[in-house]
Amino acid sequence: MDNQYSYYTPDQDNMNYGDRHGRKRNKKIPTVIKVIGLGVIFGIVASAAFQTSNIIAGKLLKTAPKVAEQKTETVGNTQLTTGSGKAVTSDISAIAKNAMPSVVSITNMSVKQVQNFFGGIHEQESESAGSGIIIAQNDTELLILTNNHVVEGNDTLTVSFIDEESVTANIKGTDSVRDLAVIAVQMKDIKESTKGKIAVAQMGDSTQLQVGEQVIAIGNALGYGQSVTTGIVSATQRTLDGFDSELIQTDAAINPGNSGGALLNANGEVIGINTIKVATDVVEGMGYAIPISDAQDVITNLMNQKTKTKVSESEQGYLGIQPVDVSEDSAQMYGMPTGVYVSDVVSGSGAQAAGITKGCIITAIEGTQINSTVALKEQLQYYRAGETIKVTVQVPKNNGEYKSQTVEVRLGKNR
Repeated sequence: MDNQYSYYTPDQDNMNYGDRHGRKRNKKIPTVIKVIGLGVIFGIVASAAFQTSNIIAGKLLKTAPKVAEQKTETVGNTQLTTGSGKAVTSDISAIAKNAMPSVVSITNMSVKQVQNFFGGIHEQESESAGSGIIIAQNDTELLILTNNHVVEGNDTLTVSFIDEESVTANIKGTDSVRDLAVIAVQMKDIKESTKGKIAVAQMGDSTQLQVGEQVIAIGNALGYGQSVTTGIVSATQRTLDGFDSELIQTDAAINPGNSGGALLNANGEVIGINTIKVATDVVEGMGYAIPISDAQDVITNLMNQKTKTKVSESEQGYLGIQPVDVSEDSAQMYGMPTGVYVSDVVSGSGAQAAGITKGCIITAIEGTQINSTVALKEQLQYYRAGETIKVTVQVPKNNGEYKSQTVEVRLGKNR
């Protein structure tokens, strides 16, 4: 696929991540928090028409340090490159210095409605901080990987680079189920001086991680800017409530604002995306990261989606349903898919015309997974009234099972 993004590495090839093998699922650990707080506000945004151009394989913002020998394999039409996994240095300061140009700070500005003492409702601006990893570049865009909860509910996103220069970013793709997102910065908005100071991250192979192996976490802790912490891999293949994939457990300090930042191995390669930590009075040193190898397919999909820009509230599209969340617990209890349950369909709406009926469960919009009403509204804000979007629904059958179906819905004017 010549016109698609792929991971960028110093040798111009792209990483090949190992498949997830059958792994023993560990005991679930309760009480975790995502390491960023976000205000939530929803608008409706149109998807900007965009054709992703070829990634410029020979063009670097600044190359990451040369590591041990590379191995390259091919998966389908996408070529991905991994490092050998051999440590090249134990100097934490050198690893951090080389990796920090690839890590950014992300500021999420949102507006939420709050109730005052007298019962009135007013809007309040909210600011939250997170981190991101530069993963690709072409002639027009710089792509940054982060957590979905870092960018969720945003009105504006601002990215700050290592030289503290800041630019506005837009959503490219999100996956609320895997808690991953890719955002895009326009290359024309980045100063030439900044381009010489930032770098595309070198990706590693998280399937090769060993318990006890040294790791380094870099991120925008507490919104103060980049900070570095070190630790070891405490465990692999951990499972937590709210995550459908296994996680890396580390004792490297992961604090609020670190979400979306890089977890590095001793080569300085990204082997995880810092995401959550256990928050109790009796637990210390339990942070978790999404393994980069397990997330490869999701990230590649997000990288190749159209960059989304928002439209005014008056132009927002209208689906025409009454939504109810189907939580993970409810899904397990009643044998239902996780998503948004359609409790009613508005007469004459686009949803009704497309054949969506009461009892259906919406699980995706334009290929982006939907696991809550919040996620549904987040996606709908990118489309104007009059646009046609693809909606994936689970249709109930007489035997209690569900059949997946994708329908085209022409959005109406928001009421």
